[in-house]
Amino acid sequence: MKHSVFISGGGTGGHIFPALAIADELKANMPELSIVFVGAYNRMEMQRVPKAGYPIKGFWISGFDRKNMLRNILFPLKLVWSLGQAFVTLKRFRPKVVVGTGGFASGPLVYMASLLGIPSLLQEQNAFPGVTNKALAKRVDAVCLGSEAAQKYFPKDKITITGNPVRAAMHQSLSKAAACTALGYDSSMFTLLVLGGSLGARKINQLIKNHLSAIQGLDVQLIWQCGHLYAAEYELFSSESTHVLPFIDNMPAAYAAADLVVSRAGALAISELCLLGKPTLFIPSPNVAENHQEKNAQALVDKGAAVLVREADADEQFWKTLEVLIQDTSKREQLGANIKKFARPNATKAIVANIKKLMSHE
Repeated sequence: MKHSVFISGGGTGGHIFPALAIADELKANMPELSIVFVGAYNRMEMQRVPKAGYPIKGFWISGFDRKNMLRNILFPLKLVWSLGQAFVTLKRFRPKVVVGTGGFASGPLVYMASLLGIPSLLQEQNAFPGVTNKALAKRVDAVCLGSEAAQKYFPKDKITITGNPVRAAMHQSLSKAAACTALGYDSSMFTLLVLGGSLGARKINQLIKNHLSAIQGLDVQLIWQCGHLYAAEYELFSSESTHVLPFIDNMPAAYAAADLVVSRAGALAISELCLLGKPTLFIPSPNVAENHQEKNAQALVDKGAAVLVREADADEQFWKTLEVLIQDTSKREQLGANIKKFARPNATKAIVANIKKLMSHE
C-alpha cells in the first residue's frame, strides 16, 4: 500500500493555498506518495482542492462563533462527530504524517492523529496564531512558523522558522506583457491590482467604488478582486479597463501584470508580495485576532517596504495616498526593492524537509 500524507486546513485561502503549496512540493519530491486533504463541508476548500488535483474528505465541523452564540448550538455535536470521522479515517488509511495549516477543519484530524501516535506537523502563517493551532501546539511533533513573532506561542523544541509556503507558480518569472496577454488585458496601461482576500473586503470595495472615476481618470487599468460575497454588488462596474472578479484563478499573471497592489495584510498575501517584489498599499483588516494584520504590515512599513492606511483613516487618507503611488514611479521602485528583501523563497522546501524527517522517524 502506498504511503500517504494527510493535509488539513481551510475556511479561507490563507489556510488552503499554503496547504496546496506543501502538497505540490511533497508530490514533486515523492511522486509515489498519496496525498489526501481533509476540509469542512460547504467551505471553499471543498472546491479549491479538487480543482488543484487532490482528493478531499469533508468533515462536519465549523468554527466557534464568538459574536452570535446562538449559532453554536450544534458546535458540540459537530466537534464530537468530526472527531469520530477523523478516528475512522486515520485508522483506515494510517498516514505516515498528518499536516495542519490552520482553520477549524484541521483541529479534529491533527488532534486524533496525536492520540493515535501518528506524527503530526503544524504550519502557522501568522505572527499571532489562530485558536486551532494554539490549542494543538503541545500535541504535535513539529511546528513550522511563517513569522518569528509567533515563537512565543509554541514549545521551543518543536519550532522551525521557515517562512510561509508560496505556490510554485509564484516562483515563475513572467513579464507584464506575457501576463496581460494571458489575462486578455492591455499591457500598455498602468495596472492596479486590488485584493480583498478570497471572500472579499467590504471596506476596500467601498473605497474603490467611491474613487473609481478618479482612478479611471488617471488612465489606470484596474484588476479588482471583489470577493464572492460582493460579486453581485460590484461586478456591474466592469468595463473595458476595469475588470471586476469574484476570485482570480491566475494569480501569478495578475501579480505580474500589476504595477501597484492594494491589499489586505494576511500572511499569505504578504509572503507572495515579498517574493514578487510588488509595491503595495496595505489596508489591514481590523477584524482579526490581536490586530495581527496591521502588525504584519507595520513590520514592512518600518523598513520602507510598504505603505499602510488603516481602515479607520481610509476615508480621509486612501485616495491621496493611492494617487501619489500611482504617479510616483521612483517611490514604487523603492518599495518594490525593499519588500523583496523580506522574501523567503525556500519556505516550502524547508517545510517539506521537516515532514520527510517525521516520516523517517515514525
